[in-house]
Amino acid sequence: MTYRTLVMYLEIGCFVSCLCGWILVCSTLPTEYWTFSEVGSIVLTTSNYYSNLWKDCISDTTGVSDCKDYPSMLGLPVYLHACRALAVCSVITGFFGGVLTLVGMKCTKIGGSEIANARVTFAGGITYLVSGCCGMITYSWWANKVIREYLDPHFRAQKFELGAAIFIGWGGSVLLLSGGTVQSYFSGKEGLPSSSSSKRPLRPGTYATARTRRTYMLPATSSRLALGPPLFYEGRKSREAGATASRGGRTFSRDSFL
Repeated sequence: MTYRTLVMYLEIGCFVSCLCGWILVCSTLPTEYWTFSEVGSIVLTTSNYYSNLWKDCISDTTGVSDCKDYPSMLGLPVYLHACRALAVCSVITGFFGGVLTLVGMKCTKIGGSEIANARVTFAGGITYLVSGCCGMITYSWWANKVIREYLDPHFRAQKFELGAAIFIGWGGSVLLLSGGTVQSYFSGKEGLPSSSSSKRPLRPGTYATARTRRTYMLPATSSRLALGPPLFYEGRKSREAGATASRGGRTFSRDSFL
């Protein structure tokens, strides 16, 4: 099995893992059981209270259930707005991560060269990591609030417990993070140049380059003077010296022109 085939199978596995995690995260948004509470009464009827990011619901043993949306958006607490925003961001980034991964995978052959496909796959892996981080923050923040209120002895309001949607969201976020990490590592190793690979090897010296370096790049020493043609320089200097002597040594007087 070649390295390319191994990376292709790893990309397929990471894509399946991230896709399953994204589906699990998406399934938690319409689920009402983020928190639940069970209250019994003396008439042998039990009321179940449960809620999620969007509404509160109540049901009893007779099978009658009723849900009510939150009355005012501006009157909601800050953590609920933050959880809504992070959950929606997790779904959106997970979708675009799947699109980028499909385009850049080696088995689809949609993109261009191998390096371009690896870079697109790396971008998809980073997007999956962002989706998993947003989902993990959402469910952990919600669970932390519920557990803190449940364990607080001074909290007098109705106490809730963790619902099934929180555990499903945790599982989906873990799948997104694990698949995105492996995918980003292998695609980034192939698509992004490292510092060692960016240093190109020097071109081997040819006869012309070696002759040029020997002639013009050596320091000025006595051996360098022997490489040049001495007759050319000596003849030029001798001619210049003779012309200077002829101009300076010969004098003219007034009788010479008569």
